[in-house]
Amino acid sequence: MLVNSSDPRTALDYLLAEQGHVCVVADSACHTRTGTTGPVEQDNKENTPTGQLVTRDRMAALRSLLASRLAVTPLFALRPVLLPLPLSGLAATPRAALHASAPRPGTRVALVLSGCGVYDGTELHEASSILVHLSRGGAEVQIFAPDISQMHVIDHTKGQPSEGETRNVLTESARIARGKITDLAKLRAADHDAAIFPGGFGAAKNLSTFAVDGKDCRVDRDVERVLKEFHQAGKPIGLCCIAPVLAAKVLSGVEVTVGHEQEEGGRWPYAGTAEAIKALGAKHCVKEVTISFQHPERHGGPLAPPCCPAGGAQSVCVMGRWVSLTRVHEAHVDRKNKVVTTPAFMCDTALHHVHDGTGAMVREVLELARK
Repeated sequence: MLVNSSDPRTALDYLLAEQGHVCVVADSACHTRTGTTGPVEQDNKENTPTGQLVTRDRMAALRSLLASRLAVTPLFALRPVLLPLPLSGLAATPRAALHASAPRPGTRVALVLSGCGVYDGTELHEASSILVHLSRGGAEVQIFAPDISQMHVIDHTKGQPSEGETRNVLTESARIARGKITDLAKLRAADHDAAIFPGGFGAAKNLSTFAVDGKDCRVDRDVERVLKEFHQAGKPIGLCCIAPVLAAKVLSGVEVTVGHEQEEGGRWPYAGTAEAIKALGAKHCVKEVTISFQHPERHGGPLAPPCCPAGGAQSVCVMGRWVSLTRVHEAHVDRKNKVVTTPAFMCDTALHHVHDGTGAMVREVLELARK
């Protein structure tokens, strides 16, 4: 159906009117309306003044509403625009249709940053990717960071500390938040449905002392409080890259992943983190980042490799190589604790794989928050 209107409100009125088989004449042109039942109705533009409603039903109240809206729409007669309106999925009554048009509140997500820059703060690609996926998921996001000094400042062109330079975590995180950021001390689980922590060395240097102290690390007071509040409220927590160590330290017995437990020729340069996570009393779950390829001779020829159960149902031989049918990027879900983690840049991989992984994490977090 096409509606001639320059005002979304007027277009909605048309939609409501259509439910009662109302024919609207505007801009000296006749507009045919077809109800969900009954015949098509049409009026003659020469015999009907602009803006007049011609009806063949008993919806007096709706006719009055529509006429008043048309009368007060200043640009209606000057700049008509064709707006497509779907015929399917309409409510049975004007009242129901009006209620259905109201926007559904989005999941309220708190995003906790640790600075700006992979070596001394938040990993920007991970944070940006998470924000994109949250936006696509219809979430309402509020960004937080602690108002504390960074552990140190790294010159990212050299990978070395900048002597004598200091920066504030909240101030630096505001760069990613486009200025819209709040002190982490003000974050309360009661005001949000979920919390997400991107990675970057800031999680291990500013939100905790993991980069220096390993399994004996301390977690920032507000970070610990936030994790415990969300956990005790049964609200999901997402963490990626190195950030899962925060949950491992604070939440007893939690399941997390930082990817693989062996470096595998440099593909997983931070694989040693998995052992530290275990030492903290958490369970580490091995997860993949990219589709893996394995030579068939390592598995005894073209038959299904022993690592693939059910006769190789999870892998296929392509051009002499076994291709694992693992998702391009995975997230681990600890459903008991409602903690979702993904390796992200713990793996030396392409950016789009990291983007897919953060997407998997965000989807799982939003799904848990809506239950």
